[in-house]
Amino acid sequence: MAYADQPAMSPRRLTGIVFVVVFHLLVGYAFINGLAYNVIKKAATELNVVDVQEEPPPPEAPPPPPPPDVKFEPPPIVAPPPIVQVQTSAPVITSVPTPPVIHEEAKPAPPPPPPPPKPIALTPRGNFQSLMSTDDYPPSSLRNEEEGTVGYHLVVAADGRVTGCTITASSGHPALDDTACRLLSRRARFNPGKDSSGQPAGGVYDGRFRWQIPKD
Repeated sequence: MAYADQPAMSPRRLTGIVFVVVFHLLVGYAFINGLAYNVIKKAATELNVVDVQEEPPPPEAPPPPPPPDVKFEPPPIVAPPPIVQVQTSAPVITSVPTPPVIHEEAKPAPPPPPPPPKPIALTPRGNFQSLMSTDDYPPSSLRNEEEGTVGYHLVVAADGRVTGCTITASSGHPALDDTACRLLSRRARFNPGKDSSGQPAGGVYDGRFRWQIPKD
């Protein structure tokens, strides 16, 4: 609280303060002049002590009343605009003439080409074992009594004649192997084969021949 806001001192309180000051002065004076104890006691009994009560503070101002309630009225309800129904006529569908369906007979498929002829392998003419006689036996092999079986591979031309000979399995005697291949190239004949177009064709032929000394 500010100094200017303090309340003014009351007369009753001022009187009490004056008495207190006078009392202290008398006591001091008595001590100074050596007065007797009775003088101090008599002065103390005659002194009236006044109880100074402070004035209560002024009452506080009541709070301002609350503002009155303001009622807001709801906005007016506006009716929606009427719905306008527009009647639309159904579309007119005009019939489209259907084009005539022309059924064409499917032409028969051409016949498949004939299958190509199968190749025909060449075949030997006769038994090649009979192409050799005792006179064809090599003399050295007869003297040494050599016998054995020869395996051969022949290459045949389109006319059925042998154009090549190869030994595939030796008899163990070179003279017998060479003689067999030489005689087959001269005497062996084949029926020509045919290729896929039906034309004569050569080929190969594999066989075996046995050399054996004839018995008397």
